[in-house]
Amino acid sequence: MSTRTAVVTGASSGIGEATARELAKQGYHVYVGARRFDRVQKLAAEIGGTALELDVTDEDSVRAFADAIERADVLVNNAGGAKGLSTVAEADLDDWRWMWETNVLGTLRVTKALLPKLIDSGDGLIVTITSIAALLTYDNGSGYTSAKHAQGVLHRTLRGELLGKPVRLTEIAPGAVETEFSLVRFDGDAERAAKVYEGIDPLYAADIAEIVGFVASRPPHVNLDTIVVKPRDQAEPGRFARRS
Repeated sequence: MSTRTAVVTGASSGIGEATARELAKQGYHVYVGARRFDRVQKLAAEIGGTALELDVTDEDSVRAFADAIERADVLVNNAGGAKGLSTVAEADLDDWRWMWETNVLGTLRVTKALLPKLIDSGDGLIVTITSIAALLTYDNGSGYTSAKHAQGVLHRTLRGELLGKPVRLTEIAPGAVETEFSLVRFDGDAERAAKVYEGIDPLYAADIAEIVGFVASRPPHVNLDTIVVKPRDQAEPGRFARRS
């Protein structure tokens, strides 16, 4: 396959779905992976891509996913998420395990599996979607912030380890983006999830996707290391200018 290819994890909704659409517009053949296979099948049909089942917490699933991809020029590590909002004293260990397995080990599994193909492409790009929670902390968010810090450190370490190889690495750290993120964090409680974005103009999935598209369109000698993007109404993770 001579067409440049992009791989997007967590592509069944939100930032992943929007990123797949954006990269397809740029002419990439996009492999979209997610646990919700029916969603990525529909997406792939719309953008002319390839849908693959993917559970980033499962080694066999990641191996099968990587084996099905002939060539990889761009990898967007987007799969991840948060569960719960509790203090350290009341931490749910199952929620912590899920967040670390998905955000940290999931990113590690997929990156490790596709790294040889990214290097072989001659101009590979790894974009990891972390969060401002990879740079800052907030009360009741230690499970997520610790996982995102670890994910960010994994990505940044790889930047040095791949120095001299034909692979660029960009970390995108968004603030409040209105997606299914809060719905997952609050176990499907739509009312509670909606309050996160109440009174502000949040970012949307397309905003982040456009940034990924910009990064992917830079020439090979340009490496955008870290991009932090927040709504105008947000300063820090828990600090917003809310309108009543």
